[in-house]
Amino acid sequence: MEFRYLGDSGLKISEITYGNWLTHGSQIENDAATACVRAALDAGITTFDTADVYANGAAETVLGEALKGERRASLEILTKVYWPTGPKGHNDCGLSRKHIMESIDASLSRLQTDYVDVYQAHRYDTETPLEETMQAFADVVRAGKAHYIGVSEWTAEQLRAGHALATDLGIKLISSQPQYSMLWRVIEEQVVPASAELGVSQIVFSPIAQGVLTGKYKPGAELPAGSRATDEKGGANMIRRFLNDETLSRVQQLEPIAADLGLSMAQLGVAWVLQNDNVAAAIIGASRPEQVAENVKASGVTLELDVMKRIDEALGDIVERDPARTAANAPKTRPV
Repeated sequence: MEFRYLGDSGLKISEITYGNWLTHGSQIENDAATACVRAALDAGITTFDTADVYANGAAETVLGEALKGERRASLEILTKVYWPTGPKGHNDCGLSRKHIMESIDASLSRLQTDYVDVYQAHRYDTETPLEETMQAFADVVRAGKAHYIGVSEWTAEQLRAGHALATDLGIKLISSQPQYSMLWRVIEEQVVPASAELGVSQIVFSPIAQGVLTGKYKPGAELPAGSRATDEKGGANMIRRFLNDETLSRVQQLEPIAADLGLSMAQLGVAWVLQNDNVAAAIIGASRPEQVAENVKASGVTLELDVMKRIDEALGDIVERDPARTAANAPKTRPV
């Protein structure tokens, strides 16, 4: 496992990060989830990403149990706040001071830790003054409940504004967590340049496009039973945009590229996002321990320029690059 600095901080994280969105407390049993976490630790992963909204807190609880007994200082634990949690009352979401201060305590309790390494705004809250949000985050950091702060799926403009306030308050905003893959490159034009300028790194989710880049979804074929595309708990909604014959046919053209490099298609997908200098880590999920063991092999892989060009030629114009998609996909108001 290789490690990279997160933003312009002194914090290093494993460039393969284990995330438990859609799995822990939801898709798989707790014993299987724990086995995946153990596999991640065995593979050298030290960074674990979760959120209070995942399975309405259950994912944090499972992760906390799975990490019990590990040396806390040897781990980097990241969680998030924004989406509705608990009974989903009128103050149970967003980035108000009330919700942030209550949510960090609830997350720490579930994770069985005194602090998280990075506390992330899971989306931008259009209904709370940004000054209020950043002051609350600053107080969380000063209370020792988080070392750093980050954001997820913020636009370049939102990131600049949040970073400026964080700097004024004497805290470090060091990470951005967007969706990023060979198929979804909307951060490249605006978010990445702004982040590089500000000293912010990307910790990217869905580097294999929810499984599409593994090649298991074939054009014109039935969806594999038990796959993300058949998961009505949320997975199917995210993957649907890629499940068309043109995209799936193009993805199949990546197979010989991966084979020439001695990589699986999933490993190629993870390695591809790690070629971006502004990416500190790729988040992988798993429902089986062997998936973790396979995907970590992408760590340390260098893809030469001719390989990157072959990938671009194979995918052609199916790649989504429009930077406006970040704002378009963001909630315009709080969900509750």
